[in-house]
Amino acid sequence: MTDDIKEFYQDRKNRINNFSHDEDLKRNLLHYLTENDYEYNFDYLGLPIIQFPQDMTAVQEMIWEVKPDLIIETGVARGGSLIQSASMLAMIDMKEAYDSNASMDPRNSSRKVMGIDIDIRDHNRKKIEAHHLSGYIELIQDSSISNQVIDYIQSQISSFKSVMVFLDSDHSHDHVLEELKLYSQFVTRGSYIVAFDSVIDDLDEKFNKGKSWDKSQNPKTAVLEFVKNQETFCIDSSIDSKIFFSVAPSGYLKKL
Repeated sequence: MTDDIKEFYQDRKNRINNFSHDEDLKRNLLHYLTENDYEYNFDYLGLPIIQFPQDMTAVQEMIWEVKPDLIIETGVARGGSLIQSASMLAMIDMKEAYDSNASMDPRNSSRKVMGIDIDIRDHNRKKIEAHHLSGYIELIQDSSISNQVIDYIQSQISSFKSVMVFLDSDHSHDHVLEELKLYSQFVTRGSYIVAFDSVIDDLDEKFNKGKSWDKSQNPKTAVLEFVKNQETFCIDSSIDSKIFFSVAPSGYLKKL
């Protein structure tokens, strides 16, 4: 790495570390965007992805850095997140093929995205299965915390060297905490488990009306309880610092 490139990345690191967060601005911005369903505005390669662009970028950087063989996602929704993960795995395959002067056929990749949801609606399933990246995706319709799902993953996990997990299903405290306990066992060293929608803890209670979660019981409270009781995972606060506002503040957990 040249001195110029080293300086560029060091400047970035210093800027991120020293980034001053205006908490009032952040809170007002999050409330405005949430109230206006901003996270529903975007597609990823043709399918809706219910996410902030900041988190989409953070996830892209994370996948490229870790280069996992398996990404497990709980919560499928309309499929855009699965497609983003699959596209990143395809790019990793492409780079490896390029570096080794080998041919690449995505239909024969050993990498995989597992999408788990208790209710995968037919029209969403058809869109995902018709996508050109569907060869990377395996859909599993069941509760993410069912014994059958965990047993199945355990039966498959030895085929993968590097594993990353995204949690984006039921956002209640107990459910997310159980997911963290169950799925953290699959995450490999240096990789991540991400609890999305921890932002619930930072929003007004009006956004939780009729939900099974609230400001006292949500993904962030689950994360804080989880990290308090073990030393294997830590909150990667550098991601929060970098992207300023997020649907997953304090939700990016790195395995040490």
